[in-house]
Amino acid sequence: MSGDREARTDGFFHIGITVADIDRSLVFYRDILGLEVTSDTTRHQDELSSLRTIIGVDPETARIAFLRVPPTDDVFVELFQYTGVEQHPASARPWDIAASHCCFYVHDAEEVYRRLLDGDHRTRGPLTTVASGPHAGAKAAYAIDPDGYVVEIYQRAPQ
Repeated sequence: MSGDREARTDGFFHIGITVADIDRSLVFYRDILGLEVTSDTTRHQDELSSLRTIIGVDPETARIAFLRVPPTDDVFVELFQYTGVEQHPASARPWDIAASHCCFYVHDAEEVYRRLLDGDHRTRGPLTTVASGPHAGAKAAYAIDPDGYVVEIYQRAPQ
């Protein structure tokens, strides 16, 4: 299997996150984390045939925003806001099975953490310096986006 060039991963494209209000989420992802909005569109029912097939429901509308993760040109966060479908908020904690989070490298974790707190965003704990192991000296914290999704900020250890 490892020699099969057709059945391999070629890279990472995006992480998709369903949100209640894209405008509110843009404050978190764009304004605090510094991701760049590359597109923000609303599609209506007659424009959603492919999406309906992929997600298995028939929303009235889907607003979809792509945010580029710097310094890359091809890694994105994709935010979805649906109308006309039943929705439930996610409730998994980081230690629960099938829980997920995404992690962003940041240049100055203390500044980003301060901006999170100044913007009344929740965190799962304090900014922490990793004490031992292969990431010793790195700084990390879990932040909670406006809809409860866990986002890790991570500053690499000094060289």
